[in-house]
Amino acid sequence: MASPGTLKYDTQPLYIAGAHHTTSQTFQDIDPSCDRPLADICKADKVTIDTAVEAGKRAFPSWSATPPMERSRILLKAVALLRERNDDLARVETHDTGKPFTETSTVDVVTGADVLEYYANLIASGGLNGETTQLRADAWIYTTKAPLGVCAGIGAWNYPIQIALWKSAPCLAAGNCMVYKPSEFTPLHALKLAEIYTEAGLPAGVFNVVQGAGDVGAMLTSHPGIAKVSFTGQVATGSKVASAAAAGMKYVTMELGGKSPCLILPDAELENAVNGAMMANFFSTGQVCTNGTRVFVPESLLPAFEKRLLEKMDDIRPGDLMDPNTNFGPLVSKVHCEKVTKYIHHGINVDKAKLLYGGLGKLSLPKGINGDGYWVKPTVFTNCTDSMLIASEEIFGPVMTILPYADNTPLYVDTLIKRANGTPMGLAAGVFTSNIDLAHRLVARLEAGITWVNTWGESPAEMPVGGWKMSGMGVENGRRGLQNWVQNKSTLVEMGGVVASVFEKVERAKL
Repeated sequence: MASPGTLKYDTQPLYIAGAHHTTSQTFQDIDPSCDRPLADICKADKVTIDTAVEAGKRAFPSWSATPPMERSRILLKAVALLRERNDDLARVETHDTGKPFTETSTVDVVTGADVLEYYANLIASGGLNGETTQLRADAWIYTTKAPLGVCAGIGAWNYPIQIALWKSAPCLAAGNCMVYKPSEFTPLHALKLAEIYTEAGLPAGVFNVVQGAGDVGAMLTSHPGIAKVSFTGQVATGSKVASAAAAGMKYVTMELGGKSPCLILPDAELENAVNGAMMANFFSTGQVCTNGTRVFVPESLLPAFEKRLLEKMDDIRPGDLMDPNTNFGPLVSKVHCEKVTKYIHHGINVDKAKLLYGGLGKLSLPKGINGDGYWVKPTVFTNCTDSMLIASEEIFGPVMTILPYADNTPLYVDTLIKRANGTPMGLAAGVFTSNIDLAHRLVARLEAGITWVNTWGESPAEMPVGGWKMSGMGVENGRRGLQNWVQNKSTLVEMGGVVASVFEKVERAKL
């Protein structure tokens, strides 16, 4: 930081081939809690992107040939450094994202380090091994897994360092190199992470950082030296990124948005159902791609659900982001704040949904807290219908829509599932019920790649996560997540060393 007692960081350079790289063109990073500049960020251009990709290409032959056990040791050193500096990194995330320190210090860095540790241990225990199959007595097939090359990681602004680690951990563990571009709204973590990787022993050029907005991402995506693009962001942008990558026959992983259903069944335990719905809508100020923003509540339970929800809304506490009591922060940027506010306005004035809590106007903040930032009220709409804009489009803010459903007919479950699946997106879904057998049967019918039963939101390193339909391609985390960063090679070995002619094979087939 530039000086004690301020939130102004030094100019942030790019990071290429293990060293800082400055550029003449910069852009500003803004503190969302008070709408004040945090730092000037060096912006990449075509020349610096070429330089970063070339650095990765130079490093790739050596890094890809490094034994998995040695790669594992380096990554585990980075894990130790991340955990040692957890609170310092969490403060940077809080300044950059507007998320309370209670969240960034217990979730963001911690879960990112968990994923890096998981993949470091996985490759050390044979996670990159292939398969062997006996085809005949004198013929065998074996498979091997090879890294892809230099890969692009394009991060999102809601979980900056966590997502950077979700992408770089399996990428580097598999023997690839990465050029990483964070979101222009939350760029401060990237240099910190790159320096930690270098300190842990990662060779120069294996992990590089370029900064900038969508134009920088587009240059990176279309670069001929990039073998794969891993992108996290909204559906519309992801579609463009995937199309550009496909034009170059690049591998892709797309983790995109959702409009996820949270199904409360009539027999659900009320307290847990309300807690789950709140977690699925207001954690991280609602800026979570897997949020269950369509909360389906049975008519028989609706009055009790709404009553308990209103009582618990007081548990949402905005305030000083470093205060241990604060659990709700501002939205990440001015443009996003305007977007979310427009949806709330639309819900009130166009959709005519019943406003149960929150709405428009200034959020009440404790005395002494700067209210110039991008604060919005946590908002609950009820009596919503599937056709309402607020119930069909991703808002990505603290806006819950309650959709009642009739539960007095034998076929209500079929209708509920149809409504839950009635979206082009399929990222996440959850079911709250006391009937675990019914929960499994419902989960099997939900068109979503990530599902929960009687809980919401947890995505441990061991759990592969990815979207269905328009919500993504491929998965992150878990054993399957590592496979998305390698390419397969199959080899058939004729043990006898004799190649039969085509005609001999035909004669054999006749016998």
